[in-house]
Amino acid sequence: MSETVSHLDKAQSVLDIEIASLQRTRGRLSSAFNEAVELLLSTVNREGRIIVTGVGKSFHIGQKIAATLTSTGAAATVLHPSEAMHGDLGLLREKDAVIVLSYSGESDEIVHLLPLIKRTEVRIIALTGDLQSTLARHADILLDASVEKEACPFNLVPTASTTVCLALGDALAVALLDARGLSREDFARFHPGGAIGRALLLKVEDIMRTGSRLAAVRENATIRDAVMAMTEAQAGAVVIVDAAQRVQGLLTDGDLRRYLADGAADFHTRPVADLMTRAPFSIPTGRLAADALAIFQHHRFDDLVVVAEDGTLAGMIDLQDLPKFKIL
Repeated sequence: MSETVSHLDKAQSVLDIEIASLQRTRGRLSSAFNEAVELLLSTVNREGRIIVTGVGKSFHIGQKIAATLTSTGAAATVLHPSEAMHGDLGLLREKDAVIVLSYSGESDEIVHLLPLIKRTEVRIIALTGDLQSTLARHADILLDASVEKEACPFNLVPTASTTVCLALGDALAVALLDARGLSREDFARFHPGGAIGRALLLKVEDIMRTGSRLAAVRENATIRDAVMAMTEAQAGAVVIVDAAQRVQGLLTDGDLRRYLADGAADFHTRPVADLMTRAPFSIPTGRLAADALAIFQHHRFDDLVVVAEDGTLAGMIDLQDLPKFKIL
């Protein structure tokens, strides 16, 4: 048990160090960050590419940063410094921008690469922990990625420093996304497959229950009528509507269980309106499935009514149906 506690203590210590490093990085952000985003924005606007490079752990962090940028519609790729020396430098164009990651700013591969990048007149954004390094001197825009210490007990293994670098990359990508004014529909185009694309491309009409799978009764229906409607539709809730099909309430199987648990004896005669939740949460047609998913996650219920523009019942979304659409 004591060993387990010790492991947890160490894990918490690592996270504390990395959290503190991120907080210090946040406090150091300056106008240089704005300049970096503006450079990336102008690069994208002139159809240039964002090239990310680094050595060792920094290269792996650079791969993730490039992937995040690409996923938000900014053309980005990684360039390994060693490969750049053997022909890959040819991918650089004047309209591109380069993000260079190096904590020391003195890695041999990076130091040798910098003059070659400068000759192409491509501007450099540097993420480094040494503001006096060779990389810092060659950079057009300098972002401070320094940390007081690594989470490693020997202060050697890149841990807090790579976390800071990754977070700065995320911050650049998200700020760039915002600056470009991308909508969720734009974002969906970059993720046509997987849960993200499905949640952003599907509308509520694509996932709601209708017809025989939609349980609905009038206000004067009995609880027995409501149960029958739910059973026939194999639904976990029934919508109560008026004569004009406007939604008046919702009765869930949870409501029924609580009613029966209280020893109810008027099952055949009691109006469903006595037990229903009036003015239930609803979502209008035309909204994205992602909006419905957000409502489910925030309010923690299982059924969501869908209404048409005129307020009439259009359908209902059952949380249990969402896995088959692969948007959970």
